[in-house]
Amino acid sequence: MEQRAQSLDSAAVPDTLPPSLVTAVPGPRSRALAARLAAVESRNVTALAPEPPIFWERAAGANVWDADGNRYVDLGAGFGVANVGHANPRVLEALAAQQRSLLHAMGDVHPAAAKVALLEALAARYPGGGPARAVLGSSGSDAVETALKTALLASGRAGVVAFEGAYHGLALGALDATWRRDFREPFAARLAGRTSFARFGDADDVVRAARACPVPVGAVIVEPVQGRGGERVPPAGFLRALRERCDAEGFLLIADEVYTGCARTGRFFACEHEGVVPDLLCVGKGLGGGMPISACVGRASVMDAWPVSHGEALHTQTFLGHPPACAAALAALAVIDEEKLAARAAELGAVALAFLRDATRGNPHVVECRGLGLLIGIECDSAAGALRACADGLARGVIAIPSGDDGRVIAVTPPLVIGRDALLSALATLVECIR
Repeated sequence: MEQRAQSLDSAAVPDTLPPSLVTAVPGPRSRALAARLAAVESRNVTALAPEPPIFWERAAGANVWDADGNRYVDLGAGFGVANVGHANPRVLEALAAQQRSLLHAMGDVHPAAAKVALLEALAARYPGGGPARAVLGSSGSDAVETALKTALLASGRAGVVAFEGAYHGLALGALDATWRRDFREPFAARLAGRTSFARFGDADDVVRAARACPVPVGAVIVEPVQGRGGERVPPAGFLRALRERCDAEGFLLIADEVYTGCARTGRFFACEHEGVVPDLLCVGKGLGGGMPISACVGRASVMDAWPVSHGEALHTQTFLGHPPACAAALAALAVIDEEKLAARAAELGAVALAFLRDATRGNPHVVECRGLGLLIGIECDSAAGALRACADGLARGVIAIPSGDDGRVIAVTPPLVIGRDALLSALATLVECIR
């Protein structure tokens, strides 16, 4: 055990400090900020009741400090973004250097060299090798929108099969492939209605879903492990079988690795666990090391369905290839490689999952603990119980959020650099709050 602990907490990994609370949670400054926010932000964005949130002031590694000076251990990595840790020094240095020389460029007209370097790095990482091309964006939804448009151009068919529990973003194209009714129904009149849903983990059901789609299907989009859907891990062999069904039916396979990519599950891309090569792949969140950047990467033969640009790109945005974001992403990729964060996520995730299963054994309020790498979910017997555990954990200095379609899952997706002992201590606190 000592040898394993040493390998999980190498010199490259920053120390994770324990929680330190100097006020009640939320404290007076957070409450004051919540009151100010309520006056200026749309009421649908930040939940301010029944208790206001804490307001983050700074973060480093796997620690967060709020506006009142309270220190927390972060088990969420800012929605799975801070894979290399909050404020990673390598990322900050790359950002500072890039910002000093070039803050903005004309991304699809006169781009920056950093854009070229990042696209080269992403193409080189495409599963299976072979020529690959990419389109950059700013969010996971951007990457999914690009993938869906590419699939239509390449296949000539507008229909898509997604999966029950899927979350692909809230932009209108991505929303059509997102499962949750509460997200979809307010905007149903604007949705294309070109998506049919199959049972997650059942490759054979894709054929049934495709036949139920109102238009011919050109692509299947899947999260190798569902993130916001409740950290749902499919049965072994599912992705491989899905690849075979897509090949047999003539569907393109889109892997949405916005959450699972960048070493989160113990491989750089989760589809690599089963040696599956998708036709298109979406990456975001952890890619930028804290900066907003994403990409749709695909096999060159598929991506070349886009026409050659003659000065007006069919799909672009003002901040495409934003130089500082590209520089941050290149630094984050280097950190993932040099600090072997994929292997660390695999090993530390296995330790964490074993700990949780043992610690929750006999707890009548825990249905299951599951995960792959450091994408872990604790399924509770009720949404109220999961929400209460997260609130109680926050009051004790541990940040975690509910997940799943009905909110019954507690997501555990910490920075991949979190200290082993700090992680297990935070998990022990969280388990004590599940009652």
